[in-house]
Amino acid sequence: MKRREFIKSATGLAIAAGTAGLLKPVAALAANPETTVAGFPATDDSPFDPDGPLIVSAPMLQNWAETSIGIAFGVSSMANGYVLIGEREDLSDARKIMCGGFRVTDVNDKVMLIRVTGLKPATKYFYRIGADRVSYKGGYKMKVTGNEEDPLTYSFTTAGTQARAHFCVINDTHAQMVTFGAAVDKIAGIAPSCVIWNGDATNTQETIESQMRIFLVPGIERKDYASEIPYLLCPGNHDDRGWAGRHLERVWMFRQPEERPSRDWDLGRNFAIRMGDVAIIGLDTAEDKMDSNPRFAGLFNSGEYRRAQAVWLSEVLEREDIASAPFLVACCHIPIHDDDPAHNPGDIAPADSDPRYNTDFAMWQRTCAQLWGPLLNKAGCQLVITAHQHKYRCLPSGPDRSWTELIGGSPDMGFRGKGENRTQDDSRFPTVIEGQVKGKRLRITVHNLMTGKVVDTMVFRPRK
Repeated sequence: MKRREFIKSATGLAIAAGTAGLLKPVAALAANPETTVAGFPATDDSPFDPDGPLIVSAPMLQNWAETSIGIAFGVSSMANGYVLIGEREDLSDARKIMCGGFRVTDVNDKVMLIRVTGLKPATKYFYRIGADRVSYKGGYKMKVTGNEEDPLTYSFTTAGTQARAHFCVINDTHAQMVTFGAAVDKIAGIAPSCVIWNGDATNTQETIESQMRIFLVPGIERKDYASEIPYLLCPGNHDDRGWAGRHLERVWMFRQPEERPSRDWDLGRNFAIRMGDVAIIGLDTAEDKMDSNPRFAGLFNSGEYRRAQAVWLSEVLEREDIASAPFLVACCHIPIHDDDPAHNPGDIAPADSDPRYNTDFAMWQRTCAQLWGPLLNKAGCQLVITAHQHKYRCLPSGPDRSWTELIGGSPDMGFRGKGENRTQDDSRFPTVIEGQVKGKRLRITVHNLMTGKVVDTMVFRPRK
């Protein structure tokens, strides 16, 4: 499958000197990420020096919301992380939030995850990260042996009806750092309120360290890419694969249980947020193969997961802040509409194979379309942004569908194959999809990262 060739030929990632002197260079290991995970062996050994700096990454803002935010960062040895956050730039009004939520703080040697709640909508906050170095030798043998704080103060603004309605969407970066770096550079110039990472940020991740190399310490120049621009994640099928992928929340946190009804605690990736005149819904299409496919030994439960999201979606679309938004945009990784009859719709049991289709995996999700489509139609959703097919496409709305579907581009900068077979394909290019409300219209601009040009624009009127 040519679509997968880039994964098999990818090499390990090099990490340059760190942000604000906090990161240490680590040599890259050329490797097949399907077997050794983006350049790191399948081991839990830390790639960072436990006797070096404790904080090894800039902070990453995750799961942006109206009254909460997630802040994550990497550490090199056993630690207990925290955030100092307040509305004053000098942090004279700061409160200290420990990692781990309620009951006990989270002491570990890899990733600090701090969920900050009780914030005000559409409000600017300043923050700084820190961590205590911990010696842990058992339940009664623990002590703090040192402290380290990032000297930089960062800021962000929460979502809400008064927030700036300006967002970007990226997709299918697949740990390709040249592509991801180009996307981050473009986003830095656009300076949106938030970014939706629309799936397949990873490949098949077996270790937390390899996930850290993708999200927290990426091999790009702007290692603080998400320190002031918050990111939201709609996972792709590859993000669920591998031992570490099955528990991505160890690196990219869920919201706290108290932020969701108990019925929806397992729906930690879904989001429904208001940003000015735009409501954005995040859905998770899950695996692109049937749960019955023997390749995965019955260890996926995507069907039940999608049905649970339909119940959640039916309720959030009725929520006052979402229902009253002039513009409704949904994001998910796998398309939920496709007009190509050769494209596998993802419900071919038991093993996805049928001579009518040109792939043995889903190119789009008919099941999700049947579950979620009527709800989005009823709500007057104008735009669904998807990914997965590695080629930019625009599928206009029609009599049976209220929304236009935009399918984001490829991760491979237009090249296919390798060695002597490496060829240019101008139809395959990575994209940054930008949305901004101006003059009571939602304007969508599709940026081609390979050429630097705009390849598509469209304007949407309010739905009510």
